[in-house]
Amino acid sequence: MEGNRPKRRKDKYNPYNIYEKDKHYYISFKDGQGVLHKLEISRALYDTFDSFELDDLVYLNVVDRHIEQSEVWEATLNVRAVKKPESMEEVVFRRLQTEKLHKAISELPEKQKKRLILHYFQELTYVEIAEQEQCSTRVVEYSIHGAIQSLKKFFEKN
Repeated sequence: MEGNRPKRRKDKYNPYNIYEKDKHYYISFKDGQGVLHKLEISRALYDTFDSFELDDLVYLNVVDRHIEQSEVWEATLNVRAVKKPESMEEVVFRRLQTEKLHKAISELPEKQKKRLILHYFQELTYVEIAEQEQCSTRVVEYSIHGAIQSLKKFFEKN
């Protein structure tokens, strides 16, 4: 039915179709009652409708690439958030685990506790801790490894 004109993606609100047949130009559309109408139109009007369709296509591409596709509500923003808000159960569980961890750390021997805190909470390297305490990095590594093993045992028991 259409001539050499390529089939285009159209805006869902575009109610008409244009086409060429035997060097005549037509527009077809359905009215409010769903009745299909076909009208012959001039080349100039055809070109105008064709231009409108191209503008619609450009707009649809912009929407696809750059504009939000969903409505922005608090619920949808929370779903897409990088860090999702915690539920009350998660907050309570995390706090209980943190308390349990602090209790376990407090039960470590003083040197292990100090080295573990320096490494994991103050983010010092084994070398930095060894320099600070004037000992070898191997001693610091063994001490921290021993502290981790003790923490694992504590959590297995409790």
